[in-house]
Amino acid sequence: MAVVYILAHFDDEYCGLPLFEEARAAGQDQLFLYVADYHDAGVRRRRHAETRRFLAWLGIDPARAIHVGEGTGAFDGGLHKALPSAWAALQRALEGVEVERIVCPAWEGGHMDHDMCALLATQIAAAHGSPPIEMISLYNGEGLPAPLFHGARPLAGNGPVRPFGLGARDLVRWMLAVRFFILQRAWLGLWPTMFWTYWRRGFGVQRLDPARVRERPHGGQLLYERMFRIPHPEVRAAADAFLSDAKPAGPA
Repeated sequence: MAVVYILAHFDDEYCGLPLFEEARAAGQDQLFLYVADYHDAGVRRRRHAETRRFLAWLGIDPARAIHVGEGTGAFDGGLHKALPSAWAALQRALEGVEVERIVCPAWEGGHMDHDMCALLATQIAAAHGSPPIEMISLYNGEGLPAPLFHGARPLAGNGPVRPFGLGARDLVRWMLAVRFFILQRAWLGLWPTMFWTYWRRGFGVQRLDPARVRERPHGGQLLYERMFRIPHPEVRAAADAFLSDAKPAGPA
């Protein structure tokens, strides 16, 4: 039995550190599957290496970080355009795996690739005995004008939060672990807001109801619409086409 993480990009796992430590303490196997590909092979190798070093530091076998997206055409920022190939890659990676629980980025309208991971997670769950799915909030723009965003603040529309009891020492240790991703400039903006949220509200995860991925993440303009100029109707149409065609098969 394995806890399976369906993640878009190398470094997305940084936002789930308490979950990994919880699973490791419980003796659970953990499998990290990354579905976004990269046009630059050098970037891909470097980012994969960063993730592996981070997991090794946590006491997790770095070989469990698998880049299923390599060669699929599901490029960073365009996962919604390649959902069938991403789905097939995930299914191949999970052949023979007993899935105990799935963890994915939240359905929150922050990044279109993150939302598509949540959508793929619902289909993987349906194909593997319907294990529970938990979501990690990374960032969203609910109720805020551009260029502001919430870092790691769960959407109320995603339901109750399962909290983790983290003390000041836990948060400082987590904060310092950003050193494994120091070359990723995106953390300059997200890192302060992320830990401001954790300090004020704590860290927690939410259960993903599969029906949720058929809804708009929240009212108003989504963060990825104003940050990446990707219109929600484009992403919604791709998601709906995939959902209408997907025929989940059980594990091999």
